[in-house]
Amino acid sequence: MKITFIGLLLLCFGFTTSFAQTGYSVKGKVADTVANSNLINASVSVITAKDSILQKFTRVKDDGTFTISNLNKGKFILVATYPGYADFVERFTLDSAHTTHNFGTVSMLLKERLLKEVIVKGKAAAIKIKGDTTEFNPAAYNIQPNSKVEDLLKQLPGIEVDKDGKITAQGQTVKKVLVDGEEFFGDDPTLVTKNLRADMVDKVQLYDKKSDQAAFTGIDDGVKDKTINIKLKEDKKNGYFGKLDGGLGTDGYYQGQALFNRFKGKQKFSLYGTLGNNGKTGLGWEDNNKYGGGGNMEFGDDGGFYIFGGGGDDLDSFNGRYDGEGKPVARTGGAHYDTKWNGDKESLNTNYKIGSLTVDGTKNTQQQNNFPGNISTVNSDQYNHNYLFRQKLDLNYQVKIDSMQNLKITADGTLRNSNTKSIFNTQTNRLDGSRINTNSRDNSADVDGKVFNATAFYTKKFKKKSRTLSVNFRAGYNDSDSKGFLKSNTTFYDSVGVFARDTTIDQYKVNKSKSTNINTNITYTEPLAKDFTLALSYAISVNNATNDRRTFNKPNTGNTTVYNTLDSVYSSDYKLNQLSNQGGAVFNVQKQKFSFNFGTKVAGVKFKQVDEFGRMADLTRNFTNWYPQASFQYKFSKQSSVRISYNGNTTQPNIDQIQPVRVNTDPLNIQTGNAALKPSFTNRYNISYNSYKVISNQYIWISGSYSTTSNPIVSNVVRDTTTGISTYQSSNLKNRSTNNFWANSYFERKIPGLDINAGFELSASGNTYYNLSNNVLNETKAYNYSGNIRFSKYKERKYDAWISGGPTYTVNSSSLNSALNNNGRGFNAYGGFNIYLPGKFQIGTDGNYTYNAPTKSFPQDFRRFLLNANISRTFLKDALKASITGNDLLNQNTGYNRTGSANVLTQERYTTIRRYFMFSLTWDFNKVGGGAPKK
Repeated sequence: MKITFIGLLLLCFGFTTSFAQTGYSVKGKVADTVANSNLINASVSVITAKDSILQKFTRVKDDGTFTISNLNKGKFILVATYPGYADFVERFTLDSAHTTHNFGTVSMLLKERLLKEVIVKGKAAAIKIKGDTTEFNPAAYNIQPNSKVEDLLKQLPGIEVDKDGKITAQGQTVKKVLVDGEEFFGDDPTLVTKNLRADMVDKVQLYDKKSDQAAFTGIDDGVKDKTINIKLKEDKKNGYFGKLDGGLGTDGYYQGQALFNRFKGKQKFSLYGTLGNNGKTGLGWEDNNKYGGGGNMEFGDDGGFYIFGGGGDDLDSFNGRYDGEGKPVARTGGAHYDTKWNGDKESLNTNYKIGSLTVDGTKNTQQQNNFPGNISTVNSDQYNHNYLFRQKLDLNYQVKIDSMQNLKITADGTLRNSNTKSIFNTQTNRLDGSRINTNSRDNSADVDGKVFNATAFYTKKFKKKSRTLSVNFRAGYNDSDSKGFLKSNTTFYDSVGVFARDTTIDQYKVNKSKSTNINTNITYTEPLAKDFTLALSYAISVNNATNDRRTFNKPNTGNTTVYNTLDSVYSSDYKLNQLSNQGGAVFNVQKQKFSFNFGTKVAGVKFKQVDEFGRMADLTRNFTNWYPQASFQYKFSKQSSVRISYNGNTTQPNIDQIQPVRVNTDPLNIQTGNAALKPSFTNRYNISYNSYKVISNQYIWISGSYSTTSNPIVSNVVRDTTTGISTYQSSNLKNRSTNNFWANSYFERKIPGLDINAGFELSASGNTYYNLSNNVLNETKAYNYSGNIRFSKYKERKYDAWISGGPTYTVNSSSLNSALNNNGRGFNAYGGFNIYLPGKFQIGTDGNYTYNAPTKSFPQDFRRFLLNANISRTFLKDALKASITGNDLLNQNTGYNRTGSANVLTQERYTTIRRYFMFSLTWDFNKVGGGAPKK
C-alpha cells in the first residue's frame, strides 16, 4: 500500500481531532443522604439533550462513585435511576472550558418521601410528574404577546391541537378544560383555549378525571375523562381581558364573536356571544341529551325506565346540532360566574346559556333494500328546515362541612322550542327499472320542552382509613308538548310498473309526554384488610310518566281546515309507573403496582303500563337486571400501565319497542310494537395499554373492545313485494348473538435531530348484526379498517406544519344479496401549515382529501379535496389582527356519506357550505396585573 505524505498528515490530524473531541467526562457519587447509604449498582446514563439519544451509561461502584469518559462536547442530560427511588435528571454542558463535570453527591430520595412526585429538571423545570398528573411549566416555553392557551398547548410534548381546536393528549381526546379546577362554561373547551391568554397561565395539568364517586372512594368505576386544568398566576387573577371578532364574506357569509372576562381574586365573571352562518360558530352544547331531544323511553343503568321528552320520534327529529349537513345560522350567548369563600370551604359555579340554530338544506338518498328473492332501489330527495331555540341555567355549589364531610349540590333547568319542516319525494324501483311506488310527503312539527335536574352528593370519611359513606340523590322532571302535520300522497304500481292506485294521508298530530324520576344511591366502603376494601351499595328509584300521542283526521263533512276526528290506529295514551331497587357489592384490591376490583349489581324492577284508552290490558313487567363487573390495572411505571376490564348488563326493550302503537310518519315504513319482548344480555371486554416517556417525548396507546349480545332484540321487517311497504317490529333472536368490536393503536415519538413529531395509527371497528327479512334470517357485516401516518412540527411564532394520511377499507354486506355488497377501499389525508413572516404577516393553509372507490352497490367513486387558506397581519402591539380567509378554494365541498345496516345499504349526498372569502378583524384587549412577559 502506498501512503503519501499528505495522507499521513491527514491521518495524524484525524487521530488528534478524534482524541480532542472525546476527552470529556462526568463523575460523581450516588447515595441516599437521608439513610446515609451508597446506592450500589444504580444506573447512570448520559443522553444528548437535543434528541435524547443514549451516549454512555455505567453502574455505580461499591463506594457509590461513578465515572463516564470519552464523551464529546455538547449539551447533555444525566439520568440516575434506582428501584424505589425517584429518578434524578439534570442537564449539563461539556465544552473546552468545562471538560469534566463533577456532580458531587447525587442525592436520591425514596418516592414515598417525595409524596409520589418525580421532578424532571430542565429549562425552568419544564415537566413534573405527580402521581397520575403530568404538569407543564409555561415558563419553560416560548410565549409571545397576545398568544392564547391554544398556542401554548401546541408546544407541550404529547399534546396536539387541530385546526378546529380539538385537543388530543397522549393519544386520547381531551373532553374537559378547567380553569383553576373549575368548569368554564362547562362543555366547550375552545372557549378557554382560544380566548384565555397564555401569559396568564402558571401551570398546565394533564390527568384522567375520575367520576365523583370513584374519586371519593378510590374504587375505580371505569369512568375517566382526559382533562386539562389551567392554573392561573396569582398576579393574573385581577383585571379583565377579552376579544372582539367580526367578519364579512362573499355570498352573504358572516361571523362575529365577543368575549369579556373579569377576574378578581377567587371570582371569575365572563360573558360571550357569537353570531355566524359559516359553520364556525354552533351551539356546541355537549349536554344536549338533557334538553329533551327525543321522544323515547328507555331503561337506565339502575334498571329503571327513563323518558326523554319531545313527544315522540314521529314529531321531534332535530337534536339541535350542526354536523356539516345543510347551511346554518347560529346565535349564541352566555354568562359564567364562579367564586370561593369561607377559606375555600364553599364554592359556587354557575352558567347561563341562550342560543338558536337554524339549519336549511337538501339531501339525496339512494338505498338498496335486500329481501329474499327481492331487491329494490330507493331514490329520495329531501328538503329540511330546522330551527331550535333553547336556554339553560345551571349551578354547582360545594361546601366542606368539616375535614371529614363534603356536600355537592347541582341543578339545571332548560327551556327549548323547535320548529321543523321536511319535504320528501321518494321513488322505489325494482332492479329492472320498473316502478313499485312513489311518495311525496310533508312533515312539520312545533315542540316545546322543559327540563329540570337536581343532584345532591354527600360524602363522609371516618377515622378508619378507607371507611366511607356517600349518598347520591337525583331528581328530574321532563315535560314536552309537540304539535305537527303529516301530509302524504303515495302512488302504487303493479308488477310491471303500471299505475294501480293512490293513497292520501292528511293528519294533525299532538304528542305530550311528562316524566318525573327520583333516585337515591347509598354507598358504604369498609376496609377488610390493609389493601382490601368492600363497597356496598343500595339504590331505589321511582319513575312516573305519561305519554299521550293523538292523531286527528279531517271529518267527512268537506271542511278542509279542521282536524277533529280521532284516528285510533295511530293514537295512544299511556301511564307508566316503575319502582326499582338495586343492590351491589364490589371488592377492591389496591396495591402500589396494581389494582383489582370485581363484583356485581342487581336490580329488581316493577313496571306497570296502563292504557288510558282501555284497548288493552295493563302491561305489568317484573324483571331482574344484572351488572357484573371486573377490572385489573397494572402500572409498570408512573407513565406506563395496562388495564383489562369486563362489564355485563341486561338490556330491556324500550317502550316504543314494546307498546303496539303504529307510527305512520313515513307511510312506506311502518313501525309497530311487540309486548312479548324479552331482555337481552351483553358481555363487554376492554383492554388498554399506554406508555409515555417524557424525555424522548414518546407515547404508545393501544386499546380495544369486544362485546357480544345474547338473545338480542333485532328488527323483523315484513315487506309487501307488491306495494313496497315495509312493516318493522322488534323481536328476540334465538340461537344467535350479535357482536361488536373496535381496536385502536397509536404511536408517536419525536424524531431525533429533526425536532419533528412522527406517529402512526391503526384502527379497526365493526359489527355482525342479524335481522329477519320476511321471516328469513339476514346476516349483516359492517367492518371498517384504516391506517394513518402523521408528521408535525411547531415553532412558536415561526411556523407550524402537519401532514397525515392513510388508506381505509370497508366491508359492508348482506347475506341476502352477497353479490351486491358495499365493500370498498378509500384514502383520507389532511395537512397544512402556518408561517409567521416579517412585517407581522402570517400565512396559512390546510387541506383535506377524501376518496371512496366504486362498490358493487354504488358504482360511482367519490373524490373531494377541501383546501382553505388565510393571510393576516397584526397591528397595535399585536392586539389587532386583520385577516383574509378563503374557504374551499377548489369549490369541491360536497356532503357525502355511505352506511349500511340490517338489510339496507345507503348513500347520501347533501347541501353543505362551499367556497367563500371573508375579511375579518380581531381585537384582543386586556388589563390584568403583572404586565406582559419579559422577553
